Amino acid sequence: FVKILCAALLSLPFFSSAQKKQPAAEFYNITIYKFSSAAQQVTIEDFLQSAYLPALHRQHIKSVGVFTPLNNDTASSKSLYIIFPIKTLQQANDLAEKISKDDQFLINGKTYLEAVYTDAPFKRIENILLKAFPLAPILNTPKLAAAKSERIYELRSYESATENIFKNKVKMFNEGGEIDLFKRLNFNAVFYSSVIAGSHMPNLMYMTSFENMADRDEHWKKFVADPQWKKLSAMPEYQNNVSKIEITLLKPASYSDY
Repeated sequence: FVKILCAALLSLPFFSSAQKKQPAAEFYNITIYKFSSAAQQVTIEDFLQSAYLPALHRQHIKSVGVFTPLNNDTASSKSLYIIFPIKTLQQANDLAEKISKDDQFLINGKTYLEAVYTDAPFKRIENILLKAFPLAPILNTPKLAAAKSERIYELRSYESATENIFKNKVKMFNEGGEIDLFKRLNFNAVFYSSVIAGSHMPNLMYMTSFENMADRDEHWKKFVADPQWKKLSAMPEYQNNVSKIEITLLKPASYSDY
């Protein structure tokens, strides 16, 4: 698995020796639990709060985000997102085995881990592995003043029609200056990354954060009106490099690290 992913990375537009002086780019793990009932959500969240997050912390993974979509209450298929950084592919490969040998994890997660097939705590689990962009190589814990219950996190996925077109969109974020624009407008980005293992490839994903929904709407209003964005989005070399956009608005759990 690690060898396959390493080979895949060589084809990404930002994987070059010219960037050796940059901080080592992190990887990100996104796990999406899909469930249908309130009872399942309670079981999952109890497992995460009492067993899984503490186990990740003991593995020196400190910034673990836990989020639920804003539309969870009305959606027929509900979900819960866990997002955290990983330093290396080897760490990603070894993490599950190390946690499975954590005695405290096994004790605290017993209800979830030993659930019977007639009372499963979830419907399905989806895992996505990502690599940070060169101009945003590490996860940033957002600097927000609002209470967690008010914060809005926005996770975006941009799909492209082909691998080469995808590389063009990644270039637009990096060399093209789109990341710089987000920074100047203070979008409090958590990460920008290319998906290297997932179900919607080729695609990139990034997460921004806001004090509340009104703050989010105001930021995007300024973004679309900004002269830099108008110029960048009109450049011929960056046309038609996104074929589908998925936007997921999230709220953090009370025990989320950010």
